[in-house]
Amino acid sequence: MSSPLTELRRHLTGRVVLPGDPDWDDARRAWNLLSDQHPAAVALCASTDDVRAVVAMANEHDLRVSVQSTGHNATAAGPLTDTVLVKTSAMREVSIDPGARRARAEAGVIWSEVTEAAAPHGLAALAGSAPDVGVVGYTLGGGMSWMARRYGLAANHVTAIEVVTGDGRAVRVDHEHEPELFWALRGGGGGFAIVTAMEFALVPVAEVVAGAMFWPWERAEEVLETWRRATTELPDTVDSLAALIQVPPLPEMPEPFRGRSFAVVMAAASDGPDSIAGLLEPLRALEPEMDMVGPMPAAALGQLKMDPEEPVPATGGSVLLTDATPETVTELVRVAGPGSGSPLLQVELRHLGGALARRPEDAGVVGTVEGRYLVFGVGMPMGPDGAVAIDAHVATMTDALARWKADRSVMNLTEHSTAPRAFFAPGDYDRLVAVKRRYDPDDRLVASHPMTS
Repeated sequence: MSSPLTELRRHLTGRVVLPGDPDWDDARRAWNLLSDQHPAAVALCASTDDVRAVVAMANEHDLRVSVQSTGHNATAAGPLTDTVLVKTSAMREVSIDPGARRARAEAGVIWSEVTEAAAPHGLAALAGSAPDVGVVGYTLGGGMSWMARRYGLAANHVTAIEVVTGDGRAVRVDHEHEPELFWALRGGGGGFAIVTAMEFALVPVAEVVAGAMFWPWERAEEVLETWRRATTELPDTVDSLAALIQVPPLPEMPEPFRGRSFAVVMAAASDGPDSIAGLLEPLRALEPEMDMVGPMPAAALGQLKMDPEEPVPATGGSVLLTDATPETVTELVRVAGPGSGSPLLQVELRHLGGALARRPEDAGVVGTVEGRYLVFGVGMPMGPDGAVAIDAHVATMTDALARWKADRSVMNLTEHSTAPRAFFAPGDYDRLVAVKRRYDPDDRLVASHPMTS
């Protein structure tokens, strides 16, 4: 006798993979290898109709549904017991309307596919810092690109979203159609409906001045403080971060970096070299060991951080800061720099403000990021206790920066399931709960940071 899950195979153009199937481990695997997912089934959906079929079956048999494109931040979703994991990675259609400066991306599209399609038209997307991050998940969480200080959050450039609701309806939402759901999805995460495609505005940027500078990490405090002072005078067209990086001694790492530790500044200017001069000049006076800053295509910004191109185990966390002072830099270097014993491979202090601090008139739930700087630390566990040590050090780092901690957090860089009140103003949170009750009253859809009344 067939089960509801095996019967689902008859209704999908994509595939359903069940425990015991030869490709089960591959199907359930997320990009973040630290996530050990054990769903009831994995549905490799190829269309909106496939997604609707999964939701209909889940409603009939009291199962839940979780959705992933790449699974970069999968650890927050948990083990997925009694849940069908919908993977949208086969839904990869991208279209560009150069006249309207607009893109449409299906749910499985990654950022490199959009940036490469937009580039021939002299256009750029407000893309994630890694080229293989999924467009949809990144944008649902807000989305801070290398042009965020100029253009704000990616979520607030979304013009329409195609979704499947918790009761199985396919709906297109925008400012005029289902406006409350449209508001909630732009920064509120993915627990309100399953996104099958997203339309968003592109920006007229073809070339940037961008790159990284490297110093031995023994000079960390000097470099980070010089960078911090420079950020207080920069125009909104310049985005930058300062980082403490420990490069593991792995053979795939390039020889100049392998097994070494650095103080690093990364920056991007979207309006030419003049605007970034105020940042580069004091840093170049410190005589970096390597200086890679120069003109590059905007489509190449996804390579700037040199994030891993293959799945890895990773864990970390972030803290949003109201400000950064010389004492902030001293504390950060103390807990994550030379002599700290930190297991974090990278700790970055990112400059915010600019358009991120100005709420657009038609914004979604996250109109602004209410902090002037953001710290994010991440490590790759190398043994059974590695993740515990990394998470403990993230807590140590957060405690050291407590006097500058903002009231809110940033969803995109929150690696563990968190009560979502941390991300939203109280009134906005109550409004989000109302949207959840309306569009997914049975809590069919799994969220990494679940809404509760």
